[in-house]
Amino acid sequence: MKLIVLGGGPAGVNAALQARELHAEVTLIESKIVGGTSINEGPAPVRTLARAARLVRDAQSWETFGLKGDRPKIDLPAVLANANRVALYAHEEKHLSEFIRSRDIELIEGTGPASFLDPHTIDIANGRAQHADKIIIAVGGRGRKLGIPGGELGLTYDDIRSLKVLPESIAVVGGAATGCQLASILADFGSKVNLLELFPRLIPQEDEDVSSALADAFEKKGINVVTGAATEKLVKIDEGIQLHYRRRDFAAILSIGAVFFAVGWPADIDSLNLGSAGVVTERGYIPVNDFLQTNVPHIFAAGDVNGKSMLVQSARSEGRIAAENSVIGPYRRFIHEIVPSGSFTDPEYASVGLTEDKARENYDCAVAVVHYDDLLRPVIDAHPEGFCKLIVERRSHHILGAHVLGEYSVEIIQMVAACMAGDMKVEQVAELQLAYPTFTEAVGLAAQKLVREMGLAPFPQMWSDVKPQFEKLNDLVP
Repeated sequence: MKLIVLGGGPAGVNAALQARELHAEVTLIESKIVGGTSINEGPAPVRTLARAARLVRDAQSWETFGLKGDRPKIDLPAVLANANRVALYAHEEKHLSEFIRSRDIELIEGTGPASFLDPHTIDIANGRAQHADKIIIAVGGRGRKLGIPGGELGLTYDDIRSLKVLPESIAVVGGAATGCQLASILADFGSKVNLLELFPRLIPQEDEDVSSALADAFEKKGINVVTGAATEKLVKIDEGIQLHYRRRDFAAILSIGAVFFAVGWPADIDSLNLGSAGVVTERGYIPVNDFLQTNVPHIFAAGDVNGKSMLVQSARSEGRIAAENSVIGPYRRFIHEIVPSGSFTDPEYASVGLTEDKARENYDCAVAVVHYDDLLRPVIDAHPEGFCKLIVERRSHHILGAHVLGEYSVEIIQMVAACMAGDMKVEQVAELQLAYPTFTEAVGLAAQKLVREMGLAPFPQMWSDVKPQFEKLNDLVP
């Protein structure tokens, strides 16, 4: 069986490798360089920038640890050049292209946009048509700019690495994960940042407590957070750009040096000529069934292009599933119920499962929150701001969701996801002997609070339960 995979990102590469394991004849077509946005332009390079921003932030706490010295200064060209290090590592050290070819996969890179000639034929730039029995579309997504007057003046996250100097003032339009991460990085680098979000709160898909705490933390570090703000137009001026927005019943103008859009991630499908294959689209994505099939049964769509999860970890999983279903036949359904995710903002945040509001809509829930300042490790690290929230169904004792804000949130949430995937009950999580002192202890302490509150076992009271009593005693001390 001959299979063509369109797109060499996480979904496409995993699809090609899995299909080859199943003895299909595979051609992988990538318009640029294999690795996709996640390695070449997106999460890896941007999170390298986030690491630099974190180091700048940490320098502000040197005196706390008895350290002296000059603060680091931002060398923007060097910082941006370092952001390419991870991408170069994937290609120059891991030899990604060579590895794919060593699996007897035909890899065609740098073709430019490919397009369908008919349901079984792909045309690439050199004019050489490629025919296949099955096709997997895994071309990913792209940054979107608002279709407003002057919208072409705005940048996207991909443009951050093309900056020559850091603008003194910046507006980030879009307060979901990408926008918050951009705002956080640029603020730590020293720019005055305005963060505009159309919805009433930042990261509206996250738990409301995380959203509120992140907004408070951003404002404390000097970011101007404006929610309920509809950006209407951009105007070029001598000093930079004027951003016109409307909030409730009044209009306002920001004069800034640059505007970054983080307002969505539509599928990168404009050049595919999907009509020639009979593949339908919906709201900028390719809809699929539970087996990742499009409306044309021999054509599958995996990763960001189908708009289901928009996460690298999900794209990898979907790529493998699409490969199996295309080679063996549609038998395996994709499931995105337990997918940990997070953002390397400052502070970090992460989540898995249901938010508290969603959980309470369908379940009788118990909720426990452990604050970072009740743990020793955050105090040691001088970052005691944050919390871990655990949501449990009272009847089954299973974890429905978890939400963490603060240092190492993204690492902590992985543990909760593993517990959920292992179908552990909250009393089992409470009995885990987690290493001390760590941030991950927060999960165990939250589980113990729930076990005590639900009457499942006689765990002793915690310091956080009686802390208000001691605070009152402190107030009485002369």
